[in-house]
Amino acid sequence: MAVLTAKSSTIFVATGEGTLVYRSIKDIPVPLRRKLQESMEGMHSATILIADKRGREELIRALQGQPSSVQCRLAELHRSRQQRAQAAAEPPPKTHGRLRSLRDWLELLLPLAVGASLWFFIQSRF
Repeated sequence: MAVLTAKSSTIFVATGEGTLVYRSIKDIPVPLRRKLQESMEGMHSATILIADKRGREELIRALQGQPSSVQCRLAELHRSRQQRAQAAAEPPPKTHGRLRSLRDWLELLLPLAVGASLWFFIQSRF
């Protein structure tokens, strides 16, 4: 039995004018190809290998902004780091019922002292 292997390329390039589809790098216009090559050299670039029809469907879903059912370890790692950062940034819950800091005492006693001073001032004048 003979083995048949088909190799094809599809390049999606999203610009401000929309998403363009090319069959090879050579088909991309030169100015756009330069921009594409510059962006592919960056640290946030990656190669995507799609080996079947489901991979193509997932790519189209991602391009349309729809949620994907494919689990991505990088995205999960990023999400978990964000959750840990948010948890660390949240202030610890205040303990109600106990006045522990000087500020808590001042917030309680200062209005009381101002009110008592005003009351004594008004009582002494009349």
